[in-house]
Amino acid sequence: MKQEKRIFLSPPHLSGKEQKYIDEAFKTNWVAPLGPNVDAFEKEITHFVGANEAVAVSSGTAAIHLALCLLDVKKGDKVFCSSLTFIASATPIIYQGAEPVFIDSEPDTWNMSPQALEKAFKEAWHVGELPKAVIVVNLYGQSAKMDEILSICNHYNVPIIEDAAESLGSTYKGKASGTFGQFGVFSFNGNKIITTSGGGMLISNDSVACKKARFLATQARDPAPHYQHSSIGYNYRMSNILAGIGRAQLEILEERVKNRRLIFERYFQELSQIPGIYFMPELENTRSNRWLTSLTINETESQVTVEEVLKALTDENIEARPVWKPLHMQPVFKGAKYYPHTECESISEQLFKTGICLPSGSNLSVKDQMRIINCIKGAVNSNTKERDVIRII
Repeated sequence: MKQEKRIFLSPPHLSGKEQKYIDEAFKTNWVAPLGPNVDAFEKEITHFVGANEAVAVSSGTAAIHLALCLLDVKKGDKVFCSSLTFIASATPIIYQGAEPVFIDSEPDTWNMSPQALEKAFKEAWHVGELPKAVIVVNLYGQSAKMDEILSICNHYNVPIIEDAAESLGSTYKGKASGTFGQFGVFSFNGNKIITTSGGGMLISNDSVACKKARFLATQARDPAPHYQHSSIGYNYRMSNILAGIGRAQLEILEERVKNRRLIFERYFQELSQIPGIYFMPELENTRSNRWLTSLTINETESQVTVEEVLKALTDENIEARPVWKPLHMQPVFKGAKYYPHTECESISEQLFKTGICLPSGSNLSVKDQMRIINCIKGAVNSNTKERDVIRII
Protein backbone atom coordinates (compact mmCIF):
# COMPACT_ATOMS: atom_id res chain seq x y z
CA MET A 1 0.00 0.00 0.00
CA LYS A 2 1.33 3.45 -0.92
CA GLN A 3 2.37 5.47 2.09
CA GLU A 4 0.68 8.83 2.66
CA LYS A 5 2.76 11.96 2.01
CA ARG A 6 5.02 13.17 4.79
CA ILE A 7 3.61 15.83 7.14
CA PHE A 8 6.41 17.86 8.74
CA LEU A 9 6.39 19.47 12.16
CA SER A 10 7.02 23.05 11.03
CA PRO A 11 8.25 23.41 7.44
CA PRO A 12 9.23 26.73 5.80
CA HIS A 13 6.33 28.64 4.27
CA LEU A 14 7.39 31.11 1.60
CA SER A 15 5.15 33.96 0.49
CA GLY A 16 6.28 34.15 -3.13
CA LYS A 17 7.62 37.68 -2.62
CA GLU A 18 11.09 36.54 -1.53
CA GLN A 19 12.39 36.30 -5.10
CA LYS A 20 11.98 40.04 -5.61
CA TYR A 21 14.48 40.82 -2.86
CA ILE A 22 16.83 38.02 -3.91
CA ASP A 23 16.84 39.24 -7.52
CA GLU A 24 17.56 42.77 -6.32
CA ALA A 25 20.57 41.51 -4.35
CA PHE A 26 21.91 39.68 -7.42
CA LYS A 27 21.24 42.59 -9.74
CA THR A 28 23.21 44.97 -7.49
CA ASN A 29 25.86 42.32 -6.69
CA TRP A 30 25.13 42.57 -2.94
CA VAL A 31 25.52 38.85 -2.23
CA ALA A 32 28.06 38.98 0.61
CA PRO A 33 27.28 39.71 4.27
CA LEU A 34 25.76 43.15 4.84
CA GLY A 35 24.04 45.32 2.25
CA PRO A 36 20.78 47.24 1.74
CA ASN A 37 18.53 44.29 2.62
CA VAL A 38 20.33 43.81 5.94
CA ASP A 39 19.92 47.48 6.85
CA ALA A 40 16.26 47.47 5.83
CA PHE A 41 15.49 44.18 7.61
CA GLU A 42 16.92 45.55 10.86
CA LYS A 43 14.83 48.72 10.58
CA GLU A 44 11.67 46.80 9.70
CA ILE A 45 12.10 44.46 12.70
CA THR A 46 12.55 47.39 15.08
CA HIS A 47 9.42 49.01 13.68
CA PHE A 48 7.44 45.79 14.05
CA VAL A 49 8.40 45.05 17.66
CA GLY A 50 8.91 48.61 18.89
CA ALA A 51 12.61 48.43 19.75
CA ASN A 52 15.26 51.06 19.06
CA GLU A 53 17.93 48.91 17.43
CA ALA A 54 18.37 45.52 15.78
CA VAL A 55 21.43 43.61 14.59
CA ALA A 56 20.91 40.90 11.95
CA VAL A 57 23.16 37.90 12.57
CA SER A 58 23.75 34.36 11.37
CA SER A 59 21.62 32.61 14.02
CA GLY A 60 19.66 33.06 17.22
CA THR A 61 22.54 31.32 19.01
CA ALA A 62 24.93 33.99 17.71
CA ALA A 63 22.58 36.69 19.02
CA ILE A 64 22.54 35.14 22.52
CA HIS A 65 26.34 34.86 22.42
CA LEU A 66 26.70 38.52 21.48
CA ALA A 67 24.31 39.55 24.26
CA LEU A 68 26.44 37.68 26.81
CA CYS A 69 29.58 39.35 25.41
CA LEU A 70 27.95 42.77 25.71
CA LEU A 71 27.09 42.02 29.34
CA ASP A 72 30.73 41.05 29.96
CA VAL A 73 29.88 37.48 30.96
CA LYS A 74 33.16 35.65 31.41
CA LYS A 75 34.89 32.70 33.03
CA GLY A 76 33.72 32.13 36.58
CA ASP A 77 30.43 34.02 36.16
CA LYS A 78 27.02 32.41 36.59
CA VAL A 79 24.04 32.82 34.29
CA PHE A 80 20.53 31.73 35.25
CA CYS A 81 18.73 30.07 32.31
CA SER A 82 15.39 28.40 31.62
CA SER A 83 15.76 24.62 31.71
CA LEU A 84 12.88 23.65 29.43
CA THR A 85 14.31 24.84 26.12
CA PHE A 86 16.56 23.94 23.20
CA ILE A 87 20.25 23.67 24.07
CA ALA A 88 21.12 26.79 22.03
CA SER A 89 19.69 28.92 24.84
CA ALA A 90 22.52 27.77 27.10
CA THR A 91 25.53 26.82 24.96
CA PRO A 92 26.68 30.46 24.56
CA ILE A 93 27.08 30.53 28.35
CA ILE A 94 29.65 27.76 27.95
CA TYR A 95 31.30 29.63 25.04
CA GLN A 96 32.07 32.40 27.55
CA GLY A 97 33.45 29.98 30.12
CA ALA A 98 30.60 30.81 32.48
CA GLU A 99 28.42 28.43 34.49
CA PRO A 100 24.73 27.86 33.66
CA VAL A 101 22.27 27.54 36.53
CA PHE A 102 18.97 26.08 35.37
CA ILE A 103 15.55 27.31 36.48
CA ASP A 104 12.42 25.16 36.32
CA SER A 105 9.14 25.97 34.54
CA GLU A 106 5.76 26.76 36.08
CA PRO A 107 2.41 25.31 34.94
CA ASP A 108 0.66 28.48 33.70
CA THR A 109 3.05 29.18 30.81
CA TRP A 110 5.50 26.23 30.86
CA ASN A 111 8.18 28.92 31.09
CA MET A 112 10.58 30.09 33.80
CA SER A 113 9.12 29.77 37.27
CA PRO A 114 9.29 33.08 39.18
CA GLN A 115 9.05 31.01 42.35
CA ALA A 116 12.14 28.95 41.47
CA LEU A 117 13.93 32.06 40.19
CA GLU A 118 13.31 33.87 43.47
CA LYS A 119 14.77 30.96 45.42
CA ALA A 120 17.84 30.85 43.15
CA PHE A 121 18.43 34.58 43.65
CA LYS A 122 18.05 34.40 47.43
CA GLU A 123 20.63 31.63 47.65
CA ALA A 124 22.98 33.44 45.27
CA TRP A 125 22.64 36.66 47.28
CA HIS A 126 23.32 34.80 50.52
CA VAL A 127 26.67 33.46 49.26
CA GLY A 128 27.57 36.63 47.34
CA GLU A 129 27.41 35.06 43.88
CA LEU A 130 24.67 36.82 41.95
CA PRO A 131 24.38 35.82 38.28
CA LYS A 132 25.73 38.11 35.58
CA ALA A 133 22.52 37.66 33.54
CA VAL A 134 19.24 35.76 33.31
CA ILE A 135 18.19 34.09 30.03
CA VAL A 136 14.40 33.77 29.89
CA VAL A 137 12.89 31.63 27.13
CA ASN A 138 9.41 32.10 25.62
CA LEU A 139 8.59 28.48 24.84
CA TYR A 140 6.66 27.48 21.70
CA GLY A 141 5.49 31.09 21.26
CA GLN A 142 4.11 31.67 24.76
CA SER A 143 5.60 34.54 26.78
CA ALA A 144 6.88 33.87 30.27
CA LYS A 145 5.50 35.76 33.29
CA MET A 146 7.61 38.79 32.49
CA ASP A 147 6.19 41.14 35.13
CA GLU A 148 7.16 38.79 37.95
CA ILE A 149 10.52 37.89 36.41
CA LEU A 150 11.40 41.53 35.71
CA SER A 151 10.49 42.47 39.28
CA ILE A 152 12.87 39.86 40.69
CA CYS A 153 15.74 40.67 38.31
CA ASN A 154 15.36 44.43 38.81
CA HIS A 155 15.43 43.95 42.58
CA TYR A 156 18.85 42.32 42.28
CA ASN A 157 19.93 44.61 39.42
CA VAL A 158 20.62 41.68 37.06
CA PRO A 159 19.91 42.13 33.30
CA ILE A 160 17.61 39.88 31.28
CA ILE A 161 18.28 38.35 27.88
CA GLU A 162 14.89 37.42 26.45
CA ASP A 163 15.19 34.38 24.21
CA ALA A 164 12.23 34.99 21.92
CA ALA A 165 13.54 32.65 19.21
CA GLU A 166 10.18 30.88 19.08
CA SER A 167 7.90 33.83 19.88
CA LEU A 168 8.24 36.49 17.18
CA GLY A 169 4.74 37.89 16.71
CA SER A 170 3.63 37.05 20.24
CA THR A 171 2.69 39.72 22.77
CA TYR A 172 2.63 40.12 26.55
CA LYS A 173 0.12 42.68 27.85
CA GLY A 174 0.11 44.40 24.47
CA LYS A 175 3.90 44.61 24.14
CA ALA A 176 5.92 42.59 21.65
CA SER A 177 7.73 39.48 22.81
CA GLY A 178 11.48 40.01 22.90
CA THR A 179 11.33 43.63 24.07
CA PHE A 180 11.27 43.16 27.86
CA GLY A 181 14.90 42.38 28.59
CA GLN A 182 18.02 44.44 28.05
CA PHE A 183 18.45 42.29 24.96
CA GLY A 184 15.97 40.26 22.92
CA VAL A 185 16.74 37.43 20.52
CA PHE A 186 14.84 36.11 17.50
CA SER A 187 15.58 33.11 15.28
CA PHE A 188 14.85 32.71 11.57
CA ASN A 189 15.80 29.05 11.33
CA GLY A 190 13.94 27.02 8.69
CA ASN A 191 11.35 25.77 11.17
CA LYS A 192 10.47 29.12 12.76
CA ILE A 193 7.29 31.13 12.13
CA ILE A 194 9.20 33.17 9.52
CA THR A 195 12.54 32.11 8.09
CA THR A 196 15.62 33.36 6.29
CA SER A 197 16.70 29.69 5.99
CA GLY A 198 19.18 30.42 8.76
CA GLY A 199 19.62 33.59 10.74
CA GLY A 200 18.79 35.56 13.85
CA MET A 201 18.34 39.03 15.27
CA LEU A 202 19.57 40.79 18.38
CA ILE A 203 17.35 43.67 19.51
CA SER A 204 17.78 46.29 22.20
CA ASN A 205 16.95 49.85 23.17
CA ASP A 206 20.65 50.35 23.90
CA SER A 207 22.07 51.91 20.73
CA VAL A 208 25.64 51.95 22.06
CA ALA A 209 25.50 48.22 22.84
CA CYS A 210 24.10 47.41 19.39
CA LYS A 211 26.90 49.39 17.76
CA LYS A 212 29.37 47.24 19.68
CA ALA A 213 27.43 44.11 18.68
CA ARG A 214 27.88 44.99 15.00
CA PHE A 215 31.59 45.49 15.63
CA LEU A 216 31.96 42.12 17.37
CA ALA A 217 29.84 40.36 14.74
CA THR A 218 32.11 41.53 11.91
CA GLN A 219 35.37 40.11 13.32
CA ALA A 220 35.96 43.16 15.57
CA ARG A 221 37.86 45.00 12.87
CA ASP A 222 39.26 48.33 14.09
CA PRO A 223 38.56 51.51 12.09
CA ALA A 224 41.93 51.52 10.31
CA PRO A 225 42.93 51.56 6.62
CA HIS A 226 44.49 48.12 7.10
CA TYR A 227 43.18 45.01 8.84
CA GLN A 228 43.74 45.66 12.53
CA HIS A 229 42.16 43.89 15.49
CA SER A 230 42.45 44.91 19.14
CA SER A 231 39.86 42.44 20.38
CA ILE A 232 38.42 39.08 19.39
CA GLY A 233 35.29 39.15 17.26
CA TYR A 234 33.09 36.71 15.35
CA ASN A 235 31.85 36.07 11.83
CA TYR A 236 28.20 36.47 12.79
CA ARG A 237 26.63 38.91 10.31
CA MET A 238 23.70 37.96 8.08
CA SER A 239 24.06 37.93 4.29
CA ASN A 240 22.22 40.43 2.13
CA ILE A 241 20.45 37.60 0.28
CA LEU A 242 19.09 35.99 3.44
CA ALA A 243 18.00 39.38 4.78
CA GLY A 244 16.00 39.84 1.60
CA ILE A 245 14.15 36.58 2.30
CA GLY A 246 13.52 37.83 5.82
CA ARG A 247 12.04 41.11 4.59
CA ALA A 248 9.49 39.28 2.46
CA GLN A 249 8.69 36.91 5.32
CA LEU A 250 8.22 39.74 7.80
CA GLU A 251 5.61 41.31 5.52
CA ILE A 252 3.30 38.34 6.12
CA LEU A 253 4.16 37.57 9.75
CA GLU A 254 0.72 38.55 11.07
CA GLU A 255 -0.90 36.22 8.54
CA ARG A 256 1.38 33.41 9.68
CA VAL A 257 0.46 34.02 13.33
CA LYS A 258 -3.23 33.95 12.39
CA ASN A 259 -2.77 30.65 10.52
CA ARG A 260 -0.95 28.98 13.42
CA ARG A 261 -3.54 30.12 15.91
CA LEU A 262 -6.29 28.71 13.71
CA ILE A 263 -4.42 25.41 13.54
CA PHE A 264 -4.22 25.39 17.35
CA GLU A 265 -7.95 26.10 17.62
CA ARG A 266 -8.80 23.18 15.35
CA TYR A 267 -6.63 20.82 17.39
CA PHE A 268 -8.22 22.13 20.56
CA GLN A 269 -11.78 21.71 19.29
CA GLU A 270 -11.15 18.17 18.09
CA LEU A 271 -8.94 16.79 20.87
CA SER A 272 -9.56 18.70 24.10
CA GLN A 273 -12.65 16.60 24.94
CA ILE A 274 -10.55 13.45 25.09
CA PRO A 275 -9.92 12.62 28.77
CA GLY A 276 -6.31 13.23 29.76
CA ILE A 277 -5.33 15.57 26.90
CA TYR A 278 -4.40 19.08 28.07
CA PHE A 279 -3.13 21.85 25.81
CA MET A 280 -0.37 24.32 26.58
CA PRO A 281 -2.05 27.28 28.30
CA GLU A 282 -2.15 30.84 27.01
CA LEU A 283 -1.63 33.27 29.87
CA GLU A 284 -4.28 35.99 30.29
CA ASN A 285 -3.40 39.25 28.51
CA THR A 286 -0.92 37.51 26.21
CA ARG A 287 -1.07 36.37 22.60
CA SER A 288 0.96 33.32 21.71
CA ASN A 289 1.95 32.93 18.08
CA ARG A 290 1.29 29.19 18.68
CA TRP A 291 4.51 28.37 16.84
CA LEU A 292 3.98 24.75 17.82
CA THR A 293 0.75 23.33 19.18
CA SER A 294 1.82 21.44 22.30
CA LEU A 295 -0.16 19.30 24.69
CA THR A 296 0.30 16.84 27.52
CA ILE A 297 -1.16 13.36 27.83
CA ASN A 298 -2.20 11.94 31.19
CA GLU A 299 -1.75 8.20 30.70
CA THR A 300 -4.15 7.20 33.47
CA GLU A 301 -6.99 9.36 32.17
CA SER A 302 -6.45 8.81 28.44
CA GLN A 303 -5.28 5.18 28.61
CA VAL A 304 -2.62 5.99 26.02
CA THR A 305 1.02 7.02 26.40
CA VAL A 306 3.03 9.71 24.65
CA GLU A 307 5.17 6.96 23.13
CA GLU A 308 2.10 5.19 21.70
CA VAL A 309 0.76 8.41 20.16
CA LEU A 310 4.16 9.26 18.68
CA LYS A 311 4.46 5.76 17.21
CA ALA A 312 0.98 5.98 15.69
CA LEU A 313 1.89 9.30 14.07
CA THR A 314 5.27 8.01 12.86
CA ASP A 315 3.59 4.96 11.32
CA GLU A 316 1.39 7.36 9.34
CA ASN A 317 4.43 9.34 8.12
CA ILE A 318 3.60 12.30 10.40
CA GLU A 319 6.39 14.13 12.20
CA ALA A 320 5.73 14.92 15.87
CA ARG A 321 8.09 15.27 18.80
CA PRO A 322 8.23 15.21 22.59
CA VAL A 323 8.65 18.63 24.22
CA TRP A 324 12.22 19.75 24.84
CA LYS A 325 14.23 17.59 27.20
CA PRO A 326 15.13 19.90 30.12
CA LEU A 327 18.72 21.09 30.00
CA HIS A 328 19.44 20.05 33.57
CA MET A 329 18.75 16.47 32.42
CA GLN A 330 21.12 16.64 29.45
CA PRO A 331 24.35 14.63 29.74
CA VAL A 332 26.43 17.62 28.64
CA PHE A 333 25.18 19.62 31.65
CA LYS A 334 25.50 16.82 34.18
CA GLY A 335 26.10 18.28 37.64
CA ALA A 336 24.75 21.74 36.81
CA LYS A 337 22.77 23.48 39.55
CA TYR A 338 18.99 23.28 39.08
CA TYR A 339 16.12 24.96 40.93
CA PRO A 340 12.75 23.14 40.66
CA HIS A 341 9.39 24.89 40.90
CA THR A 342 8.89 23.45 44.38
CA GLU A 343 11.01 21.16 46.54
CA CYS A 344 8.91 18.16 45.54
CA GLU A 345 7.79 19.12 42.01
CA SER A 346 9.79 19.63 38.82
CA ILE A 347 7.38 21.01 36.22
CA SER A 348 9.85 20.76 33.32
CA GLU A 349 10.55 17.08 34.02
CA GLN A 350 6.82 16.35 34.14
CA LEU A 351 6.23 18.21 30.87
CA PHE A 352 9.04 16.24 29.23
CA LYS A 353 7.47 12.95 30.32
CA THR A 354 3.95 13.84 29.17
CA GLY A 355 4.34 16.49 26.45
CA ILE A 356 4.10 16.27 22.68
CA CYS A 357 4.39 18.83 19.86
CA LEU A 358 2.10 18.41 16.86
CA PRO A 359 2.65 19.52 13.24
CA SER A 360 1.83 23.24 13.18
CA GLY A 361 3.19 24.68 9.94
CA SER A 362 1.25 27.71 8.72
CA ASN A 363 0.80 25.92 5.37
CA LEU A 364 -0.81 22.86 6.98
CA SER A 365 -4.04 22.10 5.12
CA VAL A 366 -7.29 21.27 6.91
CA LYS A 367 -7.22 17.86 5.21
CA ASP A 368 -3.76 17.08 6.53
CA GLN A 369 -4.59 18.37 9.97
CA MET A 370 -7.65 16.14 10.14
CA ARG A 371 -5.42 13.22 9.15
CA ILE A 372 -3.26 14.00 12.22
CA ILE A 373 -6.30 14.42 14.47
CA ASN A 374 -7.88 11.18 13.31
CA CYS A 375 -4.59 9.36 13.84
CA ILE A 376 -4.46 10.55 17.46
CA LYS A 377 -8.11 9.67 18.04
CA GLY A 378 -7.46 6.25 16.53
CA ALA A 379 -4.51 5.66 18.86
CA VAL A 380 -6.60 6.60 21.89
CA ASN A 381 -9.60 4.51 20.85
CA SER A 382 -7.46 1.51 19.92
CA ASN A 383 -5.74 1.51 23.28
CA THR A 384 -8.98 2.00 25.18
CA LYS A 385 -10.61 -0.99 23.46
CA GLU A 386 -7.49 -3.14 23.91
CA ARG A 387 -7.29 -2.40 27.63
CA ASP A 388 -11.03 -3.00 28.05
CA VAL A 389 -10.58 -6.45 26.46
CA ILE A 390 -7.70 -7.18 28.85
CA ARG A 391 -9.89 -6.23 31.82
CA ILE A 392 -12.68 -8.56 30.64
CA ILE A 393 -10.22 -11.45 30.19
